[in-house]
Formats: sequence, structure tokens, C-alpha cells
Amino acid sequence: MDQERPLRERLIDVGVDLVLTEGTAAVGLREIARRAGVSHGAPRRYFPTHHALLSAIARRGFADLGDRFAAAAARASSPREQVRALGAAYVGYALEHRGMFELMFRHDLLDSTGQEDTGEPRLRASTLPLFELLVSLVSRCGATADAEVTAAALWANLHGVAQLWAWGSLPLVLGADGREEYVGRLVDAALAAHLGPAAS
Repeated sequence: MDQERPLRERLIDVGVDLVLTEGTAAVGLREIARRAGVSHGAPRRYFPTHHALLSAIARRGFADLGDRFAAAAARASSPREQVRALGAAYVGYALEHRGMFELMFRHDLLDSTGQEDTGEPRLRASTLPLFELLVSLVSRCGATADAEVTAAALWANLHGVAQLWAWGSLPLVLGADGREEYVGRLVDAALAAHLGPAAS
């Protein structure tokens, strides 16, 4: 671990690693302190609560997902292709980083009171720019219904695809061997259900 990095960032680094390798349940202030090689009380200087620590870790996940969204959207031309690229990136991220993905959207676990003294917005605000991007693209796709509701339904659909695939339910019912092929088809089906069929 880079000892030159500020301690707060090093603690988050350890927390991110724990979430990615062992899941949210493994993340505790004492365990992070032990792995970072500092006293058990050191993390409390930066994270007054367990929720504040989880929020700092989840913020890293949102930053990573936002970068993936930007890269995916940049490779697509039309709004619909961008929505598809974002959908595939979302499901792909969920399956590659299950622990982080599960943490990021557990707002019941995360700090929503602004207790983190970082000068940054509350963690819940990290979800909003990504959702607003989806709403904008859905609107540009010419969705006839309320774009915000349509985007929310599409997001819920994609989230369900990610969870049910990760839990083994979709591979079971589809008899799926190849994740890439089926996930792409499921993303296409979700887009068709919410945005209508793609133009031929």
C-alpha cells in the first residue's frame, strides 16, 4: 500500500479492496485499521460512523461507474445506441464488481445526512447525475411516455437483470452458458420493452 497517500484515502483503498473481494459484510472500521496498519481508533478521525465509511467506499464505485458510462457512451453514436452501451456497461459492472454494486445502491446502509466532512455532496447525490444522463438519452430516443418514469423502469429492469444473473436465476432458466451473448440479448429486450423496437 502506498504510504505516501493521505491516510483517509489509504483507508478507503483498503475498504474498496475488502468490498470487492469479500463483500460489504467484511467492511468494518477495526478490520480496515488492521489491514492499513494503523491503530483501531485512527479511522474514527475521518469516518465517525460505519455508514460514513461505507459511503466513502461507495463514492469510489459511483466514480468508476461514471467513467465507464462516459467511455461507453463515447463509442456509440445515436441516443439509443448510447442507452444500450450504458445498459451493457451497467450490467457488466454489476457482474464484475458484485460487492461494490450491491453496496452502491443500498441507500438504507449509506450516509445520507452529510456527516462526512469532505465538502462533497451527500452520497445519495452521486446516483442522480447517472440517472439524469439516462433520462436525457431516453428523452432523445423519442419515448412517448414520461421520460423520467421510462428511464426509472428501464433502470429497474437492468438492475434486475444484473441481480438475477449474479444469483444464477437467469442462467438457470435460460440454460445459458455464454454470459456475453445472453446479457446483450437481455439488454436489447429491456430497451425494446421500454423504448419500443429499434429502427430497422
